[in-house]
Amino acid sequence: MTLGLTACSGPSGVHATSGSAGVGDPYFPKSGNGGYDVTHYDLTLAYTPDASDASDTSKTRDSAAAPTLTATATITARATTPLSTFDLDFQGMKVNSLTVDGKKASWTRGGQELKVRPPAALRKGRTFKTTVRYSGTPETITDPDGSDEGWLPTADGALALGEPTGSMAWFPGNDHPSDKATYDITITVPKGLQAVSNGELRSETTTGTARATTYSWHTPQPMATYLATVAIGHYDITRTTTRSGLPVYVAVDPQEAAASRKVLAELPEIMEWEEYNFGPYPFSSTGAIVDRGGDAGYALETQNRPFFPGAPDTATLVHELAHQWYGDSVTPKSWRDMWLNEGFATYAEWLWAEDHDGDTAQQTFDALYKGTYFDDKADDDAVWAFPPATPTSAAHISDSPVYERGAMVLHKIRLTVGDARFYDIIQGWAATHRHGNANTADFTAYVEKMAPAKDFTEIWKNWLYGHGKPARP
Repeated sequence: MTLGLTACSGPSGVHATSGSAGVGDPYFPKSGNGGYDVTHYDLTLAYTPDASDASDTSKTRDSAAAPTLTATATITARATTPLSTFDLDFQGMKVNSLTVDGKKASWTRGGQELKVRPPAALRKGRTFKTTVRYSGTPETITDPDGSDEGWLPTADGALALGEPTGSMAWFPGNDHPSDKATYDITITVPKGLQAVSNGELRSETTTGTARATTYSWHTPQPMATYLATVAIGHYDITRTTTRSGLPVYVAVDPQEAAASRKVLAELPEIMEWEEYNFGPYPFSSTGAIVDRGGDAGYALETQNRPFFPGAPDTATLVHELAHQWYGDSVTPKSWRDMWLNEGFATYAEWLWAEDHDGDTAQQTFDALYKGTYFDDKADDDAVWAFPPATPTSAAHISDSPVYERGAMVLHKIRLTVGDARFYDIIQGWAATHRHGNANTADFTAYVEKMAPAKDFTEIWKNWLYGHGKPARP
């Protein structure tokens, strides 16, 4: 990776370079930035909806006037190379001011890049704080696969979802899964609205004028930018604990409360089952956010409390909670490694069904292989469109091979090593890379290390990396 032209930064005497715009992701080359590692985001957001209709829950998404944010982001990072300039990912909204370590810095913008020139070059190893004050209406970003992310207006508020590149629509940062950080997210909303985010709710304060309420959320474990969320609206809030004492915070749109009640009551049981199978839960709380159907086109494993557009079914709840281990705690190094998220979470659905009087994992595997799993033959054929470890493009990182065929890879490993060693592998994988990043090569090496007497050549060659439908041995 080329970092840019060498420069000398004047009085500081530091021989420095420009941090790269992008980390070279194979599918999203502009995402992320070189030259630094973020350790903490402190985001302070003030949300202003359409003042005339802020409490009108009958409004549709299309009729809602564009809301605005007035925000400050303070990004604490460590320089990994001497830096004369560095980039942040930030698309849309107006930058009102920018400082580095409290001193005014210059900046330029181009596309999603916010290029910052600090008043003096930053030495390698130096920890520095960049404060960006910005405002405006955040954008909704359309993914290569056609789905919407970023900032999504809803009937009674807004929703921020970030996979794979939407976080840059509502805060500046190093928007790539390879750079994880802790977070403090503070959101002020008009009184009557609520603001839900990741981690733990530290405070909820209504101002003396009683016109606004401020919610302060803290995420103490590292989190990728795409897993950060804010949900603003009207919610029924439930606070409970699991039998082990883990806090459970659930926020449900009142229109979805009745439909969600039964499945959300299963959440503690699902968490207990997943801890038994996947190992200790990696975070300090769990829960869910259920907004109205249509507020987004997909569920997402936002850290601590996954998001659902409408009441989920049990399988979807199992899937998104499994991501807390596989995807949220063990996060891919690049978007090419998505099967390590989705294959694991899909296989969790198979295992849940197997343990709860449904089809066995073998029966599900067989149905997929025979082409009888889906109602539509085109869906059955799509499983074999490309190898799970190498999606054909950014538009296909969430396609069936990444999910179903990824799960089939795990089942093949299970058949090869037996149940006892298989659970050692998936638990050990989660523990070894807890709160870190890993790629497919890391995983295959780990499996081979854990079962050195077994030969995985056929699995890797034909099921993980092979094109087309493998000949079944």
